[in-house]
Amino acid sequence: MDYKSTLNLPKTDFPMQASLPKREPEMLKNWEEKHIYEKVLEKNEGKPLFVLHDGPPYANGDIHLGTALNKTLKDIIVRYRNMAGYKAPYVPGWDTHGLPTELKARKKAGVENSTTISDVELREICREFALKYLDDQRNQFKRLGGIGDWEHPYITLTHDFEAEQIKIFAEMATKGYIYKGLKPVYWCPECETALAEAEIEYAEDPCNSIYVKFRVTDDKGLFTAKGVDLSKTYFVIWTTTTWTLPGNVAICLGPEFEYSLIKCGDEYYVMASALMESAMKEAEKTDYEVVATFKGSDLEYMKAQHPFLDRTSLVILGDHVTLESGTGCVHTAPGHGVEDFEVCRDHYPELPIVVPVDSHGKLTEEAGQFAGLTTEAANKVIAKHLQETGAMFAMQHIIHQYPHCWRCKNPVLFRATEQWFCSVDAFKKQAVEAINEVEWIPGWGKDRITSMVLDRKDWCISRQRRWGVPIPIFYCKECGEPLIDKDVMLHISDIFREKGSDAWYAMEEKDLLPEGMKCKKCGCTDFKKEHDIMDVWFDSGSSHAAVLQQRSELKWPADLYLEGADQYRGWFQSSLLTSVATRGTAPYKAVVTHGWVVDGEGRKMSKSLGNGIVPQEIIDQYGADILRLWVASSDYHADIRISKEILKQLSDAYRKIRNTARFILGNLSDFDPDQDRVSLDQLQPIDRWALTKLDALAAKCKEAYETYEFHNAYHAIHNFCVVDMSNFYLDVLKNRLYVEKADSQNRRAAQTAMYMILDGMTRLVSPILAYTSDEIWQAMPHDSSADKECVLFNEMPKTTGVDVDEAFTARWDRIHQLRDDVKKALELARKNKVIGASLDAKVQLFCEGELYDFVKSVEGELADVFIVSQIEVSNSGKGEFAGEEVPELSVTVSHAEGEKCARCWSFSDTVGSDPAHPDVCKHCAEALS
Repeated sequence: MDYKSTLNLPKTDFPMQASLPKREPEMLKNWEEKHIYEKVLEKNEGKPLFVLHDGPPYANGDIHLGTALNKTLKDIIVRYRNMAGYKAPYVPGWDTHGLPTELKARKKAGVENSTTISDVELREICREFALKYLDDQRNQFKRLGGIGDWEHPYITLTHDFEAEQIKIFAEMATKGYIYKGLKPVYWCPECETALAEAEIEYAEDPCNSIYVKFRVTDDKGLFTAKGVDLSKTYFVIWTTTTWTLPGNVAICLGPEFEYSLIKCGDEYYVMASALMESAMKEAEKTDYEVVATFKGSDLEYMKAQHPFLDRTSLVILGDHVTLESGTGCVHTAPGHGVEDFEVCRDHYPELPIVVPVDSHGKLTEEAGQFAGLTTEAANKVIAKHLQETGAMFAMQHIIHQYPHCWRCKNPVLFRATEQWFCSVDAFKKQAVEAINEVEWIPGWGKDRITSMVLDRKDWCISRQRRWGVPIPIFYCKECGEPLIDKDVMLHISDIFREKGSDAWYAMEEKDLLPEGMKCKKCGCTDFKKEHDIMDVWFDSGSSHAAVLQQRSELKWPADLYLEGADQYRGWFQSSLLTSVATRGTAPYKAVVTHGWVVDGEGRKMSKSLGNGIVPQEIIDQYGADILRLWVASSDYHADIRISKEILKQLSDAYRKIRNTARFILGNLSDFDPDQDRVSLDQLQPIDRWALTKLDALAAKCKEAYETYEFHNAYHAIHNFCVVDMSNFYLDVLKNRLYVEKADSQNRRAAQTAMYMILDGMTRLVSPILAYTSDEIWQAMPHDSSADKECVLFNEMPKTTGVDVDEAFTARWDRIHQLRDDVKKALELARKNKVIGASLDAKVQLFCEGELYDFVKSVEGELADVFIVSQIEVSNSGKGEFAGEEVPELSVTVSHAEGEKCARCWSFSDTVGSDPAHPDVCKHCAEALS
C-alpha cells in the first residue's frame, strides 16, 4: 500500500523562493488600486489620532540610503500605530526651495548666470525641476513599501504653504522678533549668499598661523616711562585668517589679564604673560627679558599702526579674549567676526565696521594694494608682504577645523552685511522651557538642542537668491524706512494663497500693497520691495503651521518628529523657534533621531572610496523587504552599517522567517479556523507552551515598537522563528500533523495553535516586512473576526488567553534543555553510524537526584519531543554522552527495538498488530481505520 498518500503532508502555493524584486511591484500596484491607505484611515476613524510629521527632504535628486532609512523608520511607526489602536495618517512632504535646487535647475536648463533671465523665468525653471524630482522621489519612496497620502503631499512651493509661512513671519515680525541690521554672517562667496548655522559644515583646512607686529604709536606714556623706543615697540597679534588683516581696526585685550613688555634685541613686544613663552618659542626667540607688566585695562586706548594700511588700530578691551592660544592680543576686524563686531558696536562705537571683501570673496579697494585678490590668494600674498616688510613675528603652517558651505563644500567667510535676522535671544528662555516638555529619543538629544539654542543669539533668515519665499517687506523710497506692518503682510499672504509667491516678482509694488499705505516715518506713499528671500529653514520650520494646523486629518502639535541627528541644528530647531515665537510651545511631543549610514567598516560612503550603495541596487537584487529588514535590525540611533555581507546575512534571516510561515501555511491547508478550531483547554501542553512564547513575543514587540527600538522587535521575531518554532515546536509537531487522522482532535489542536501563532506573528512582523506580511496574510486561512483584505486592517495581537503558571513555564524550559543535550547525543550517534534518522533511536536517560523524578514525570512526552522511537529513564549507571545544558544528565543512544512502521517510520513492537495493516504500528493502524 502507498502509505505516503495517507499522510497529511503540507500543501501550499506559498513559494519558498520569495522573488521579492519581481513580486513586490505587483503587490504595490494592488495596494494602490485597492486604496489600502485610505481604507486603513477609514477603519480607524474615531480612534485616538497619532501624527508623525514628516520632515521634508530636498526635491533635487534621487533618494539615497539615508533617506531610505528615514522613510522606512517612519513607515514602521505609521504601520504599527494604525494596528495598535490609533488612527495614524501620514502626509509626506518636500522642501523645494533653496540654492541646491536653483543651482541644479540652472545647470540642467543651461543657464550659467541667473542675471541673464528674469526672476519669473528662473523660478519657473526651478519649479519644474523640483516637481520632476519630487515625482521621482515619491515613486522611489513608495517602492520601499511606505503607506501614506502620496497623492496629496505637502510641498513648500504650493500657494497655501507659502501663504501660511508669510503668516508665521508676520506674527514674529509684529512681536518684534524680526529685524534688519549690519552684522557678520557666514557668507559663501561661491554661492553668493548668507548662510545660517545649520548650513555650515566643519572640515579640515590648511592655513598659516601667523603672529603679526603692530607698531605702537600712542602708549599713553606707560612704555616710554620705562625708557623704551616706541618706534621699535609692537603689540603682537595672532590669527589664522590672514585675509582678514585689511579689516583690522583694533587690538583687543583681556581687561584682567597680565601683559608683559618684553625686550628682545633692540625691539619690544607686548603680549599676555601667560602666552609669552609659547609665542617666543614659535618665533624661535630665546634671549629676551620682561621689562614691565601691566593689566590689560591699563593699556586701553593705546594706538598702533596697521602693518600695511594707512590706518590706526585702537587698543580695546573685551571679555571674549582667552589665554588658550595666540598672544592674548586679539586681532579685531568687526566686519569679519561676530565677537569683534559686538565688542566694537557695544563699547567702541567710534570704530568703523570695515568690510574689505565683496560678495564674490574678492578684496575691495579698502584692502589697498591687495585689492582684487581672492581671500585664498590674499592669504599667501599678504603673508609674503609681512615677511618682506619685517612685520611678521612668526608663522607656522597648520591644519584646523574651518566652516564650509554644506552645498558647495568650499570654505566660507565671516562678512558683515545687511541681513534680516530673527532675535532668538528675545524668546530663548521660552524655547528652553519648551525643550524640557519634549521627550527626546535618545535622551542626549535634549542636551544637544538645549546647548545649541542657548548658544544662538540671532538667526540670519535672509538669502540673496530668487528661488524661495520673498521676505514680505517694503521700503519707503524717500527715507528707506522698512514697512513692518502685520496687515500688509497678511494682505501679501492672501495674494500668495491665490497667486503664489511669483506674484511678488510679477506685480508692481502698488498692486501688492493695500490702498492708502503710507510710510510711518515720513508719510511717503511710494515703496520698493525687498529682494531677498527667506532661509529655506524658515520654509520647512513653518510646516507645523502650514501643514499640521491646516489639514483636517492632522493635529497640532505633532506626536512625533523623526529625522537624522543633523536636524538638531536644522529642522528640529527651526520648527521649535518658529513655534515658540508664535505659539509659546514646541510643535512636537517627542523627537527621535537616527545616525548616518556607513559601510561595513564604519567608513562614510563616498564615490571616491567606491563603497556607496544606492537603495535601488538593494531593491533590484534583494527586494524592498530586505532593505526594511536592514533598517529594523539596526540600532539606528548610532551610525548604521551596511555592506553586501550584511545584506546576505539579512537575506538568510529573512528566509528563516519566511520558511517558518511557509511550513505553518502548508500544515493549515485543510484548516478552517471557524469550523476546526478547538478550545484552549483541548490543547496539548506543548501547544500551550508555544502560545505562551507567542504572548511573550507580542509583549516584547509591543515594547520595542512603542519605544522605537525596532531592532529588539526584529531580534525577538527572528529568535521566535528559529529557536522556539523551527528548532523545537514545529519540529516536534510533525508527527502529530502528518500521522494523526486529519480531523482528529489532537491534530486540530496542533493546527489551532499554529494558526494562532501564524496570525499573531504575521501581524507583529507586518510593520517591518510590509510586503511579505501581506503575502502571508493573503495565503493563510482566517476566522470571521479577521479582515482578510489586508493585514494592516487588523490590530496587533492581544494575549492568546493561555493561562499558565511559573511551574508550567519552568517545566517546559527544562524539557527544552533536555532536548538540546539529547540532540547532541543523537548527532554523535548518527556520525558513528549507530542510527540514521532520529526515529531509528532508542534513548536512555541516566539522571541523578531530583532530575530523575522530573524526567520520570514527563517521560510520556519525551519520545515525541526528542523525535525518537523509544525512551528509557534510569537513576543508576552512566550514559555515553555527558549533558552540557543539564550536567546531571547523561545519555546513551542505541538503535530502537522492534519493527519500523512503513507509515510513520518509528520503530515499535506493535507493527503488524492489526491484520488489515500488517506493515504499520498500532497508532497508524488506528489512524487508517
